[in-house]
Amino acid sequence: MEAVNFIHQKKERGRLMGNGPKLFRLFLSLAIAAGCLFASNLSEAQTKVNRLSIATGGTGGVLYVLGGGIARVISKYLPDTEATAEVTAASIDNCKLIQVGKADLAMPIADAAYDAYIGAGHFKSFGPVPLRTLGVLYSNYMHFVTLENTGIRSIYDLKGRRVSTGAPGSGAETISLKILESYGIEEKQLKRERLSVAESAAALRDKKVEAFVWMGGLPTAAILDLAASPGIKIKLLESAEHIDRLSQKYGPTLFPLTIPKTAYPRMDADVKVVASALLLVCHEKMDAGLVCNIIKVLFEHQPELVLAHASAKEFTLDRATVGSPFPFHPGAKKYYQEKGITVR
Repeated sequence: MEAVNFIHQKKERGRLMGNGPKLFRLFLSLAIAAGCLFASNLSEAQTKVNRLSIATGGTGGVLYVLGGGIARVISKYLPDTEATAEVTAASIDNCKLIQVGKADLAMPIADAAYDAYIGAGHFKSFGPVPLRTLGVLYSNYMHFVTLENTGIRSIYDLKGRRVSTGAPGSGAETISLKILESYGIEEKQLKRERLSVAESAAALRDKKVEAFVWMGGLPTAAILDLAASPGIKIKLLESAEHIDRLSQKYGPTLFPLTIPKTAYPRMDADVKVVASALLLVCHEKMDAGLVCNIIKVLFEHQPELVLAHASAKEFTLDRATVGSPFPFHPGAKKYYQEKGITVR
């Protein structure tokens, strides 16, 4: 009997030992699962918590390129924050996106942003937008672009021509119509298209329009590519002739600047044009600490913005605090005050 029990115990030990690899694999699987769960929880804890949307402009313009640079700097240097540059129709839509909470930061032209702030122009039915400025990024230059062989020599010559006045909801469209009005040209007197800058440049190259309007920094990629095309010579029209009249009617957000003949290939002379500041704005209720940190990292890493687009060379402490038509955000004020600069 003892022999039988001994044999039975031996078989039982053998069975358990035979299951050893299976038990080990089960233990290992449970350990891996627990480890993955821990790693997942750790990764979730480390995930960036602030996700910022930056409303910029079309892909052929400066806004989207520089906006991408701003997003990269914020994401790289501001802890727990991830920013993304979004393609938009530009200034007017950018302000509306801030109001409805679809964008955290936006890059509108000062003229359009001021209309949004006071509820004028395109914002009469939409209502005022409580915008606040983080900084003035650079100056936007009005481009009335045509080709040498169209026979168009001034804005007066645009009457009756097929002209793209910019994408719907863009600052280019808003300001170009104001300028055209100062020259006695109404919308109905144009064969009007409403295209983005990239679409406008392509349409002019293909002779689908005779001129187009764009407002942006120097140089604008889509215009640069057009001007560099073989067999094409662009002509930029002067637009600052009635700047006093425009300023009296629409406020101080419009001013004269000069596009140098070196801005684009084969230009014959400098061109005097209407300009307006390009702002970086947010909603008045945006967290002050976050705003202060955003403007701080942008200035600390301004050379990286210049690598994104040369227009960021204008983004300096002395220029960034001049030209906003409405108040700066308290978070931005705090940063500038620490630098010895008082803003309203």
